[in-house]
Amino acid sequence: MFEWIDDSIGVHPDTAPVLCPANPSPPAPSTPANPQAAESSPENPPEPDPAQEEEDPAEFARLRLGFHPDETQSRVLRSDAPRGILNCTRQWGKSTVAAAKAVHRAHTRPGSLVLVASPSERQSGELVRKASAMVRALGQEPRGDGINTVSLLLQNGSRIVGIPGQPGPRSGDRVRGFAVSLLILDEAAFMDEEIYHALRPMLAATGGDLWMFSTPNGKQGFFHHTWVYGTGWEKIAVPATACPRISAAFLEDERDALGPVKFLQEYMCEFTERDDALFDQLLIEEAMDDTIPPLFP
Repeated sequence: MFEWIDDSIGVHPDTAPVLCPANPSPPAPSTPANPQAAESSPENPPEPDPAQEEEDPAEFARLRLGFHPDETQSRVLRSDAPRGILNCTRQWGKSTVAAAKAVHRAHTRPGSLVLVASPSERQSGELVRKASAMVRALGQEPRGDGINTVSLLLQNGSRIVGIPGQPGPRSGDRVRGFAVSLLILDEAAFMDEEIYHALRPMLAATGGDLWMFSTPNGKQGFFHHTWVYGTGWEKIAVPATACPRISAAFLEDERDALGPVKFLQEYMCEFTERDDALFDQLLIEEAMDDTIPPLFP
């Protein structure tokens, strides 16, 4: 559950003496330019402007959801890029940022659908659980949509639905049928390629946005391909050394425990080769020649 944090700073009035004439005349009445400002004081600060909060997703997260994003998390929340990919360290808070981005979209666009896909139903459920706590912070009692097992229905008719991205026979057929305003792929590097291909057309009619969040998982799959070769994407990398919540001492311990190759992938945003790979992925890609006809069409 998210806790509200009061980060206001007390302001002390000026205690210097004020010199006045012996027989002061009554002051002329004045009307403040902003009537609301006359009612505010250090003890009674002005109410936040809801419109401004909703225009700024990072302030919305801080003031309405109880989530205080750091600088890079704020950048992700504020981004209006239709395509975004986040390559980040473990334990950066990507699921929490994804949940806040989902809730902001659902809250500010009535009747919209936010679809969250993760490698497993448990992971999708965890992200929707975080979104549920944020919806409760908005003063709404979380409830499902009555159709999908992992789902949230907001008072304005918007929904947040979580689905698994597990591989399997005709796995892409199981996730068809949604028209999506925002599609979020959490731990995208570990998701099934077929499901990714089935999800993308859901954005066609709505002109929806697609954001992928993940730690690398080798030089393979659509997440790696998008990060290396994709165009038209906002690309954001967050290594552990740029995360204020991860200490240098912890990273040194992890480097010793995991070894340099695994450490680079888990914490430093590097796409490393699989341990059981016989050939470097780059060598394989360079050896490919599309001009040669296949032996088995």
